[in-house]
Amino acid sequence: MIFNRGFGKNTGFGLFLICEVLAITGMTIRETGELGKGARFKITVLNGKWRYGSEAS
Repeated sequence: MIFNRGFGKNTGFGLFLICEVLAITGMTIRETGELGKGARFKITVLNGKWRYGSEAS
């Protein structure tokens, strides 16, 4: 729900755009925080589709 366009008090585009860009690259994002303890987001990156520092993949 928080990744839907227009969600929230302000413009509602931030998390929506992040979700859309990640989807183009084959990644996903989900919110895993607990009520009253803050927000937490997990991004899933496909195996072999990442690089660390200046290493080429």
